Amino acid sequence: MAKFVSYPRRGLVQITEKGKKRLETGRLSLQDLQNDQDFINHRESVKSEKESNTLHDTVNVENASPQDLIDSGVKTIETEVKTELLEKLKEIDPYYFEKVILILLKKMGYGDFIETSKSGDGGVDGIINEDKLGLEKIYTQAKRYNENKVREKDIRNFIGAMSGDTSKGVFITTSTFDESAIKKAREAHHSIILIDGAKLFDLMHQYDVGVQVKTVYKVKELDNDFFEED
Repeated sequence: MAKFVSYPRRGLVQITEKGKKRLETGRLSLQDLQNDQDFINHRESVKSEKESNTLHDTVNVENASPQDLIDSGVKTIETEVKTELLEKLKEIDPYYFEKVILILLKKMGYGDFIETSKSGDGGVDGIINEDKLGLEKIYTQAKRYNENKVREKDIRNFIGAMSGDTSKGVFITTSTFDESAIKKAREAHHSIILIDGAKLFDLMHQYDVGVQVKTVYKVKELDNDFFEED
């Protein structure tokens, strides 16, 4: 959260330049962390997202049932995890990000995938085979943007790469699509699905891509049928 370390690829933790400078001081207390601007920005971003999602769904603790409190707590955790997903996707290698998208689509039931060449791919990052023989293909394009929106030109290039081989495509980004990009995809002769950052994080959370189950609770209730006499 404070960017003292990064995760360039799976199973590897790497100290950042910021981390090296802190290491030279020989000290990193909890107070130092809490006063760090990157850490503050991360927590503010989580707080803003949380407030946005709960603005119209605030739980009155005094009058809430235990189930209401559980549901509210789970929703809060989900919001924080999705925010952390965004931060993680910003850090990982761009090529691995493309693979994450292919893994997600496979988990969603869209078949095996083929990664394209890392250069000269013509706007295509991966190919999904809908059937075992590969007769039906879906092309994918993944753009890892922080602030920039996907524009019409990006969609146009993607459509050009699809021409003649397939009529189906999925364009995914960590940011959003501007109006011209959405209009271009809607009016194309191809079937193009646009997935923005919010939808991407929802799908990754739903299909357990990049996240794992931490705890499972069993909520039990009285079985009235058990106490009924024949």
